[in-house]
Amino acid sequence: MDEILNAILRTIVSFVFLMMLTIFFGKQINSQNNYFNYALSITIGSYIANMGFDTNLKFLPLVLSFTTLTLIYFFMRILSFQFLWVRKWFSGLPAVFIENGEILEQNMKKSKYTLDNLNQQLRELGIFNIEEVEKAILEVSGKLSVLKKEPYLTILKKDLSINNISILKFPIEIIIEGNILTDNFKFPYNQSWLDIELRNRKLNAAEIFYAVLSTNGHLFIDRYEKIND
Repeated sequence: MDEILNAILRTIVSFVFLMMLTIFFGKQINSQNNYFNYALSITIGSYIANMGFDTNLKFLPLVLSFTTLTLIYFFMRILSFQFLWVRKWFSGLPAVFIENGEILEQNMKKSKYTLDNLNQQLRELGIFNIEEVEKAILEVSGKLSVLKKEPYLTILKKDLSINNISILKFPIEIIIEGNILTDNFKFPYNQSWLDIELRNRKLNAAEIFYAVLSTNGHLFIDRYEKIND
């Protein structure tokens, strides 16, 4: 009888721990959108299973281990928010598989990705002809993001009334969390162009949370939130 009550109590406490962790960290763990979250979700599942059902293991050491794991995740999130290079190291980087309609075999080989994998992902997106693809990027979440070539793009109502000529084929990230991504500059966009844009808006890079150059050549800027704004 004591063993049954012990198992029930351990299960209840384990479930409460899991719910508290999920509520506290939000949807980051559930999304499994990067390597770190994926590994953490598997480890948490193992801990919860042992805490709830393996009565041969002492409960308190498991709780302490689970708490330590939670603290590690908490501090890693803080570091990821503070430093871009830490976030890239934990989350990984997207891989470009198709650029300007050309398949980049070396990038696919580095990602252990075959043509069968690529074609399957394209079919799941409703693309059965790889010739339609202008650019394809494998996100860190494992999902494939695709930009079709202009003749195959879906026509919107505004396209029928406005002759909209795209300057760029793909949006370009210019600033992330105050850091200027100089490697992303493409002619005619360069540091001098950016300096003029920021000067006209009376801003400096350190004030900007995110800046991206859209396909129509418009620079979208999102500033850091200010209490006085």
